[in-house]
This record gives sequence, C-alpha cells and structure tokens, in this order.
Amino acid sequence: MTTTAAPPANRSRSTLAISAAILGVLVVLFFVFANVYTDVLWYEQLGFLTVLTTQWIATGGMFLVGFLAMFLPVWASLQIAYRSRPVYAKLNSQLDRYQEVVEPLRKVAMLGIPAVLGLFAGVTAAGQWQLVLQWWNRTPFGQTDPQFGLDISFFVYELPFWRGVVAFASAVVLLAGLAALATSYLYGALRINGREIRISRTARIQLAITAALYAALQGVSIWLDQYATVVQPSDGFLAIGAGFTEVNATIPGRAILAGIAMLVAVLFLITAVIGRWRLPIVGTALLVISGLLIGSVYPWIVQRFQVEPSARTVEAPYIERNIEATRDAYNVSGIEEISYDAVTDAEQGALREDAETTANIRIIDPALVSDAFAQLEQFRQYYQFPEFLDVGRYEIDGRTQDTVISVRELNPDGQTSQNWYNNTIVFTHGYGVVAAYGNQRTDDGRPLFLEGGIPADGSLTGELGEYQPRIYFGEFSPAYSIVGGGDDLELDFPSEGSGEQEGNATYTFTGDGGPALDNVFKRLLYAMKFQSEQIFLSEAVTDESQILYDRHPLDRVQKAAPYLTLDSDPYPAIVDGRVVWVVDGYTTTANYPYSTTVALSQAIADTYTPAPAFPLDQINYIRNSVKATVDAYDGSVTLYAWDTEDPILQTWQKIFPTTLESASEMSEQLLSHVRYPADLFKVQRNILGAYHVTDPGSFFSTDDEWRTPNDPTSPAAAPTLQPPYYLTMQVPGADEPGFTLYSTFIPRTASENERNVLTGYLAANADAGEDYGKLTLLTLPSQTIPGPGQVQNQFNSDTEVANQLALLQRGETEVLQGNLLTLPVGGGFLYVQPVYVRSTGETSFPLLRKVLVAFGDSIAFEDTLDEALDALFGGDSGADAGDGDVDPTEPTDPTEPTDPTEPTDPTEPGVEISAELAAALQDARQALLDREAAYAANDLVAAAEADERLQAALERALALSE
Repeated sequence: MTTTAAPPANRSRSTLAISAAILGVLVVLFFVFANVYTDVLWYEQLGFLTVLTTQWIATGGMFLVGFLAMFLPVWASLQIAYRSRPVYAKLNSQLDRYQEVVEPLRKVAMLGIPAVLGLFAGVTAAGQWQLVLQWWNRTPFGQTDPQFGLDISFFVYELPFWRGVVAFASAVVLLAGLAALATSYLYGALRINGREIRISRTARIQLAITAALYAALQGVSIWLDQYATVVQPSDGFLAIGAGFTEVNATIPGRAILAGIAMLVAVLFLITAVIGRWRLPIVGTALLVISGLLIGSVYPWIVQRFQVEPSARTVEAPYIERNIEATRDAYNVSGIEEISYDAVTDAEQGALREDAETTANIRIIDPALVSDAFAQLEQFRQYYQFPEFLDVGRYEIDGRTQDTVISVRELNPDGQTSQNWYNNTIVFTHGYGVVAAYGNQRTDDGRPLFLEGGIPADGSLTGELGEYQPRIYFGEFSPAYSIVGGGDDLELDFPSEGSGEQEGNATYTFTGDGGPALDNVFKRLLYAMKFQSEQIFLSEAVTDESQILYDRHPLDRVQKAAPYLTLDSDPYPAIVDGRVVWVVDGYTTTANYPYSTTVALSQAIADTYTPAPAFPLDQINYIRNSVKATVDAYDGSVTLYAWDTEDPILQTWQKIFPTTLESASEMSEQLLSHVRYPADLFKVQRNILGAYHVTDPGSFFSTDDEWRTPNDPTSPAAAPTLQPPYYLTMQVPGADEPGFTLYSTFIPRTASENERNVLTGYLAANADAGEDYGKLTLLTLPSQTIPGPGQVQNQFNSDTEVANQLALLQRGETEVLQGNLLTLPVGGGFLYVQPVYVRSTGETSFPLLRKVLVAFGDSIAFEDTLDEALDALFGGDSGADAGDGDVDPTEPTDPTEPTDPTEPTDPTEPGVEISAELAAALQDARQALLDREAAYAANDLVAAAEADERLQAALERALALSE
C-alpha cells in the first residue's frame, strides 16, 4: 500500500500568487488592448485612420530609435570596460566586497541597466515624433533671416531637430562614459591611492575617446547656439532676436567657444594615444574659463558700456528687424492704415451715408440673452443653451442679416430621472437651431426670433429653411450615447402624443456617427472602456447599435488634425440642410527668427475667454490654415486647406496627405458662413498694440504704445479686456459694407492715471472672398475721442440717464448694460449700448428696454435705437435703425415671473408711474444738478445741502415704488 504526500503549503501559495499575478497582467493587457482597439474603431469610422496609424508608426519608430540609441552605446561601453579589465588586478577589501555583491547580478545588470536607460530614452524620443516628421518633410518658407541669411525653415524645423539630436547624443555619451568609469573602477582598471590615480591602457583609451566625443558634441551644441540667438530673448532691448550685443559679442564668442571645444576633443584623442591627461585637462579648464569670459563677461561689458549709453542708436537696425519679422509672422504686415479725422459734433443727418451700417447695428447682446433663449425656447429642462451665444449672418429676403444664434443642446444633468438607461439610450440629442435678429426686438424687449420653436410634429421651418434639426454632436453632449438600435427608444422632442409616450416624440438614429456594436466582443471592449457593464448586458444594445463619443466639435477636429491649434469658439451654422459646427484651425510655431513671442491663451483672454493661471503656449507665428466642419447630426469631420501658402500647413500635408480637402470644395453656403476667427484677431490686436509703430526710434521710446481697453461692463475689481465684436458695417476705405470683426485701442500707460481715449480702431474683413482677413487700422492723429471707458462713465454719470435707470431699477428688478459697440460712422465714432431690465425672480430673463448712444460728447437714451439716434443727431440721424418699427410703449412688467414653457404675452400692460413718484424722481434729478453746480463753484456747504435733498428724494421714491 502506497500513500501520496500532500504538497507543501508554501508551494501552493506560490502557485496561487503566480497565477494571480499572471491573471492581473492579462487583465491589464486586455484593458490596454480595449483602449487601443476602440481608438482604431473610432478613427476608422470617422475616416481618419491614417492619422492614428501615422502617429503610431512615428511614435513606435522614434521609441525604437531612442531605445537602441541609448541601449547599444551604454551596453557596448559596459562590455568593453568589463572585457578589458585587468585580470590580476590587486583590489582593496572594499572593492572585493563590492564585486562579491555585484558579480552574481553582473549579467543581468549588463543588460538591465542599458535596457532601463533605453526605455526612458525611447519614451523621450517618442514624444518628439512631430518634430522629427516636420524635419523630414520640411518645406522652405521662401524668406531668409536677416542675420545668417538662412531660410526661415532652418529655424522652424532644422535647428530644433539638430539641437535635440545633439542633446540626446550628449546624454547617451555621458551615461556611457559614466558606465565605463564605474565598471573600470569596480574591476580595477581605475585605481585611486591617495593622490595617485592609476588607469589601465584600455580604460584610458575608452574613457579618453568617450570624453572626446562628449567635448565634440558640446562644440557642435555651442555652434548651434549661435543660430538660436535669433529665436531667444536678447540681452538688450529686443523681446526676441539678436541685438547689438548678440551680433557683436555673443555670436562670435560662441563660434570661438565651439572651436575651443573641438580642440579639447582633439586633445582627448591625443591622450588616448600618448596616455597623458595634462593637455585635455588644461584644455577643459581653458574651455570653462573661456565660457565665463567670452560667453558671459564680455557680452555683459559690451551691453553695459557700449549699448546702454547709446541704446536707441545702436539697437535701431535690430529693432527694425524685430518689427518686420513680427509683423510678417503674425500676418499684419499688409495692414492698411488710414488716418481718420474723426468729428465730434453730432450734426443732423450725419448717418445718411452710413444707412446700411446703421440698419445693421446689433442691439441684441449675445452675452446677455442666453437666459431669454432658455426661457423662451428651451421648452424642457433637458435642453440648454451656452452662456455666450454666437453671432452669424444669413441672407433673409435678399439681404444679409446679422443674427444671434445657438443650438438647442441636450442638458445631461437636466433630466429628473438619472440612470444609465435614460442617460445613454433615451436622452441622446438636442433639437433645433434658435436664431434671433441681431438688430430687432419685440415690443416688450424680447429677442425677435427668425428661427426657433419645436412644433408638435417636429417639422422645423423658419426663415432659415428646412434642415436636419437633431444635434447629436455639440459642446454639451453626453460622454457617450448608444443609438440606432431600433424600436425608436430615443426621445426626439417634446410633442403632443398619447399612451406611454405622451408629450414625447421618439426616434432612432439613422446616420453613421460612431463605431458599430455589431458583435459581443465590441460590446465587451466598450463596456471596459467606459467601465459600464450595462453596455454588455442591456437588451437595448443590439447589432444595429452605434456608440457615439468624443462628441465635442473641438475634440473631434483635434483628434483628426493633432497638429492644429484650435480656435476656442466653434460656432453653429445651417449649411445645405445640415447643422454644422465651424472650427478654425491654426498652424503655429515659436521658432520664427526675430518675431516677438506671446502666450496664446493669455493673448486671447477677455470677457468671453477666461485667462489661464499658467500660460505655457508660447508662439511667435500663426496662420489660420484650416477651416473644419463637424456635422451636428453624424459627427463627420471635414478639413479644408484654407491658407495653402502656409509652409507649415504644406509640411503637414506631406505627413497626412489624405486628410485635407481643397477649399475649392467648400459649398457656397458654407463659404457664406466662414468668418475671420476671433482668437487670431485678438492675437493680432495684441501685437499691433506695440507693432503698429514701424519707426525704430519711436518703438524704442515706447511713446506710442496702445492696448485693448477693459470691458466697461466688467467688474471694476476684476476687469477683463473688451472682446472684439462682429458687425455688418462699412469700414472707412471699403467700397461696400461687409461682415466685420473690430476692436479699439487706447494709450498704454504704466501709471494708474490712464487716459481712456481712442487712439486706433482695428477692423478685419470677416467675409470669405478676395478681401478675407484684410486688416484696416484707423489711426486718430490729433483728436481726443472718448474711449469705451469714458463713454461708459458719461452714460453712468449723466443725471437724466441716472434718473431713467433709477426708474427702471425699481422694486425687484436690476439693470444690465449690454456690450458697448463702437462704429466709425458719420465721420466720427458712434457708441451704442443696449440696456436690459431683469427681474430678480427665479425664472426671469433680461428684456431690452432702452438704448444708450453717444457721439463725441453728446449722448441720448431712448426706448429704441432709431429714436436714440434721431435724438442724438438733432432730430434726424439721416438713417433708419433696424428697430425702427418697435413700439415699446406698453412693455411687459419685468418683475413678473415667466414660465419657460409658456412665454409671456407681449400685449400685457406695463406698470404706470404715479405723479408722486415722478415728482420724487424730478426732485432727485434737481438735487443732482444742484450738487454738481455746487462742487463746480467749490461751495461745499451748498453741496452738502444738495446731498441731503437727494437722499430724501430717493428715500421718498423708493417708498412710493414699493
């Protein structure tokens, strides 16, 4: 009889641990595979799979190059040092102990150390795939830099590449040398006895050759540093570029230092032959001392004692280089400057020659009417509108009409029943476009919609024609939705119905918008990707289902074109019966010689765009090279090569040859909605604040620097820059009106006593066509024209305006002053500001009640823009504004709550003002006038008495208004 012994317990535990580890590795690998394969499915469905594969091939290739370039030299250095070790070297006891510890792991270390270093090097190299591909496919700019006479492409593509190669090679040689040094010491080829250092012949040769390679690489690096002076900050006045000190001291000094480094490399090679270290040690000391004297001390002496005493004169040629390069790099060199002798007298009929501009003045503020859109056009809590709406234009009845436009997007957080099925299967898309006339309003101050509503049958027809209204891809779309599974499971729009779906129409997605979930394996992959077992288990997910994700227009375009910097504001447009998002893409670089660098995210910050905490996106060249569209229904992305002369875009077209379509393929309707992008314009206005000056002497003195004014409606404690505004107008010098983007300038000052007067007016032609992007700068050489801040102060301090604002701001209402527009009409500058009144109730929204206008020192405040202009210009402005037909005599009470599903009746009567309240307001007005007169006469006693009367009148008015 035989017995079988039980296996040891520790063996069982080891087996379980190994099995668990293997299982864990397999799970991790499967998760990685799920993410990789779903990326393939996403790109394949979008039609941009080559973008992903090109990135993978480039990244993988660069990783392999980086790994081998580090692994092989370090491994060879270790092998050479070990194999050439002295066999019978006499070691001290400490080294013997080290060898006893290291020797059992020597073979592993000989491979492991180079492999670990190779992994880090490979990851580093893989991150530079864009730089390498651009160098490989580089396109000449056709322009040369003024210092070295090299094509701009050398600094954009070649210099960063070669400097990166030299830095990488230096790291490899340094690590290989350290590995050889450590091995030689450990195995006795390098011995230190007190002050005596003994080294074997083979170790000497290896270390000397390694040191020679390192010194030679430093020589190459220093030589390349010469060229870097034109893309780096100057020691002198220039923000970027080689100034007098760099040209006459730094660049020659670096050439000398590069020669010394090469000499040191030769001395190390001599040491490898003759065995004496004195010469390379002396040469290295000479290089260090020369680096301090030639590289630092001498340029400082030149800057301090030669440049600074005569900086304006000696820096002039280099300032001129900086001005020309910066204006070229930011595409403002072709700007048309017009001296605008603005008048300040508001004469009768002054707007007669600007009738079309006047008729298109936008009084609907896209930053204030979002709540009005929500209350009047949201219909259900699961829809929403963005905080800031967009401005577009459409042809209505044969004429171009500026509009304030948005799409009715899905609000994933707005539904009351939050669960996976509702969030993923039912609530999948928004519905319809809502657009209002930019220059009109209803009698009670609401936006006048030319497109909107959701009829009971869902057939949206309005001034903009028929279109596919469903918004599956937008700025607020859910992380993912599963659609197209049949059985009309998706909520389409609220409507009249019966049965279980009463009040809701249902729908099934019929487009091709995402990867198909047509088998169990794909469902499992996406269940792991989104960490939701419901994708795998739900009966609503069928073989006909598609999964939609990465739905934000910017995300989709960025993944399709990873080389682009995207405009921060995608905007919707109805094009050929579809709603599309239009996205502007920029090609940028920070390596354009002599061009001043800006932080892109900081340059575009204003009221609409928040400023970053730490801007890191430095650029000194930008082009609007690509126009992209994203279909709001099926998410399809189309990239159009817009600026085909841009060499950076041409380079990327070589890298991704099948992803871009010609701009000639754009339809007429799409071209009619193309506009000059605001972010590019903001960068250009930032540059032109200083670089409108082309005289080097004046530029050096900074005696004519401008800046963008603060938004007068922003909080005084945290002011933001005024955004540029889109308007249809005829800019002085233009032949006809056009869709225009404009901004203003005021003087820049370092003191707090800032003069808020206009110094310039920048306008860009935003219409596609021959003059697209044409910049016009109106300069005001001598006149003192009030800037936006001064005009806002005029509005707020005028006694009559203050009285009327107090009348509006009564009870539970607040007054909101809209965007302050500036228009060059009537031979001067017209300011227009809509004034909204809003109830403080929970469901209120702003109503446009009044319009403020100013021209020179004259202001007017009336119920409509048309009335305000006539009042401003002596009873007849000479032109009709777009709201001339509005009758605001019977406004809706702004304090009355509004049901978002039941819009208020515009015929409801307003609130009548009693005679006692009118008398109190008149007394307050008179007290204000008396106080101003007393202060003007320096009569403080009378001013105090007027203050008391003002306080009493206001208290009486408040009591009567309750």
